[in-house]
Amino acid sequence: MSTLPHESLNTSDAAATAMDEDAIEELLEELQEWTLKHVDGVPRVEKRYHFNNFVQALAFTNKVGELAEKAGHHPALLTEWGKVTVSWWSHSLGGVHRNDLIMAARTDQLV
Repeated sequence: MSTLPHESLNTSDAAATAMDEDAIEELLEELQEWTLKHVDGVPRVEKRYHFNNFVQALAFTNKVGELAEKAGHHPALLTEWGKVTVSWWSHSLGGVHRNDLIMAARTDQLV
């Protein structure tokens, strides 16, 4: 069982650095179905969640939005009929920070 969702987010900008891909892949082993993707050359972690209809997908999207607002850290969200794709990365770093993996783990807890 992953301890990631219980970790505190590191909010110290001075010490923030993007993780290398090996470190990301190692932590992704703790998470179900999250993958490392590159969009416009920027790494991010991504997962697609499946639902029975648009109403359920939208409700999940709103839960992720509430989680993001509380943490002050926001993902890319694509809401479609029966599915939501969530992508976490740190815009300011141009890559993935441990916080993104913590938020991915917390996102899984919303289902």
